[in-house]
This record gives sequence, structure tokens and C-alpha cells, in this order.
Amino acid sequence: MPLDYDYKTNVMGTLNMLGLAKRIGARFLITSTSEVYGDPLEHPQKETYWGNVNPIGVRSCYDEGKRTAETLAMDYHRGAGVEVRIARIFNTYGPRMCIDDGRVVSNFVSQVLRKQPMTVYGDGKQTRSFQYVSDLVDGLVALMEGDHVGPFNLGNPGEFTMLELAEVVKETIDSSATIEFKPNTADDPHKRKPDITKARELLNWEPKIPLKQGLPLMVTDFQKRIQEEG
Repeated sequence: MPLDYDYKTNVMGTLNMLGLAKRIGARFLITSTSEVYGDPLEHPQKETYWGNVNPIGVRSCYDEGKRTAETLAMDYHRGAGVEVRIARIFNTYGPRMCIDDGRVVSNFVSQVLRKQPMTVYGDGKQTRSFQYVSDLVDGLVALMEGDHVGPFNLGNPGEFTMLELAEVVKETIDSSATIEFKPNTADDPHKRKPDITKARELLNWEPKIPLKQGLPLMVTDFQKRIQEEG
């Protein structure tokens, strides 16, 4: 799939749906992303942080696409009175994810289950925060049922390096699993952790499920589907 599809979906798709929301008087939810913060110079990231994004990098079609989608949502809210809600979603994992979607948790789990080494890019010291899918759903429901536009960070503030994540996967699945290091990808953020103070105060929301509790639920689902592959 051409990379510009990310941008077209985020911009044209959002524009089309905002037009529909305006016509029928619907409340519109935009599921934005922590990628709007780019490679952040602020840590943890608050919603007031404007980000540090390379506008011409290999990740830009997604990063800038989501930033533009937020802009369009706010333009329709201010200019046309459309009710919008903006969620900035941080890394999320759980059952029924696509096994080969390229996300780091999916990669690690599927690789260990297939007796392959886990692929770590760079030195593995870059950090991410991982929230279980049911926590995200609760946050989105609270956002849509509330009176606040946002944006709101929806993520788990628990922060892990990629090496720490790999250790949790090993503990959960196979203590003999190994790691294979590869060169890092371009513009890979060094740190990523949400400040969820705003969501706690205005949505009465915070995640409940830590990584070591949620990961086994995902592993059970992946294990079953990988076994069915034959």
C-alpha cells in the first residue's frame, strides 16, 4: 500500500466524515495518536505540547496526517458547530490484533511463539507506554459521554524500554527466547509516555491493567491463532 494512503485516509477520510457529522448533527470522535508529538522534547507529554515532528520524514505521512485531522476537527467545531472529541491514543495491545501488523508488542509475541528471535531496532533503550485495549475502550466511552472536546491523552503511563518489554515477553512465554538487534528506523521517537492528568481530572479515567496482567491475555489469543496456521 502506498504510504500516502495514510495521509489521504487521515485528511480526506476525516474531512468526509466531518461533513457527514455536520449534515446529520452527530458527535464526531477522532482517534488521533501520540505520534502527533513526534520525537518529543517534553517528557512525559502533556496535551499542551505542540510536538517535534519532521514534516518530510519517512513517518511524516502518518504523523502529519493525524495532526491535520485534528486541525480539521477543530475547524469544523469552531466554524460549523460540530461536536467533536479528540483522543490521542498511545500504544495499545490486546487479543484479536493482526498477528503481523508490525507493532512492537505483536512482533515480539508472534516471534517468540514461532521460536524466532525478537527483533529490536537500535539499542533497545527507546521507551514506549503500553495500554490494554479494554482500558482504551473505557477511555473512549468516557470521552464521548462527556462534555469536553479534548484533546485527551489516552495511554498507560507505565514506561518500558524495548529491552524491558522483551524481558516481559520472555517471562510470559519462553525464558529461552533471544533478541536480534537491527539498525534503527528513521525518526524513531526516543521516548514516549503520556501525562494523563487531564483525563483523570475531566474524564475520571485512568488505565487499570498493567502490562504483566494484560500481556498473557494477548498471548493466549495469539498462541491459538498461530497454532491454527499449521
